[in-house]
Amino acid sequence: MEQYNIHPDFLKYKITPPLNPAFLPAVQFFMKRMQDMVKIPEGLKETRRKIPGYQDVPVGISIFEPEEEREPLPALVYFHGGAFALQSAPCHKKLSCSYALNTPCKVVSVDYRLLPENTFPIGLEDCFAAYRWVLENAAQLGISPNQIAVGGDSAGGALSAGVCLLARDRGIPVPCFQMLIYPVMDERQNSASMKKYNDTPLWNSRLNAKMWKMYLKDGLPVEKGYASPAEAVSLEGMPPAYVEVAEYDCLRDEGIAFAKALKDSGIPAELYETKRTVHGFEIAEKNEIVKESVDRRIKKLRSVFQ
Repeated sequence: MEQYNIHPDFLKYKITPPLNPAFLPAVQFFMKRMQDMVKIPEGLKETRRKIPGYQDVPVGISIFEPEEEREPLPALVYFHGGAFALQSAPCHKKLSCSYALNTPCKVVSVDYRLLPENTFPIGLEDCFAAYRWVLENAAQLGISPNQIAVGGDSAGGALSAGVCLLARDRGIPVPCFQMLIYPVMDERQNSASMKKYNDTPLWNSRLNAKMWKMYLKDGLPVEKGYASPAEAVSLEGMPPAYVEVAEYDCLRDEGIAFAKALKDSGIPAELYETKRTVHGFEIAEKNEIVKESVDRRIKKLRSVFQ
């Protein structure tokens, strides 16, 4: 890793997610406990509830919303990253709170079902069910039905784009916007950055290959784009997007390529390439690059929801 000009704040985190199926249940339990310890900032409230997921199996959601704002508010339905296998992390909860408080909007964070038991399409279908539930219950939730966006980081980026494709193809209103943060986009894994970054901290191409092998254990669908958005037959009818990528990330080039593909299909897509960063760089929450990136996302959400 000495050959990479990674900011030293991110080099402190020389950890990688354990994708061994035998260890995942324990890791998921630990991460859930860690997330529960994160305190909600003043001026914000959290509501947890169960909603019907795929095939009516209950799925948990957390709604983060400002206490003093007048309703209805816009909403961001958020799908956390974690290789389709890990629980929402403490940083995901902090980010959800920041988006909700500073946009302002309501953030609906979805606890979709995870690997290893729940291979494709279960997690995606849980996310689609959650988006549809928010859409159908917008009035009761104090949400503006025409201002519902989706967003996610890493695997959550693939889930966000997949939900947009499903909404389009199943004839329900598509989200007004998609926010894709260093997203997983292409199961073919043949980009230059995928071939190069096999030893970077937090995430790399070796882990990426393990993730796809587990996630697609039962095979790809006929419309590959639902699992691997880069392989969608068409991107027409997709919502505008903000795509953010990290410099030293095996997923960098497929995020860039997806933003270009959206533009080529006539879809407004803003691409931002962060520098000296690695996948999951928000873990160093006090770093100036992180603060600037989160502020940029919030400004983008404000402009979408105005």
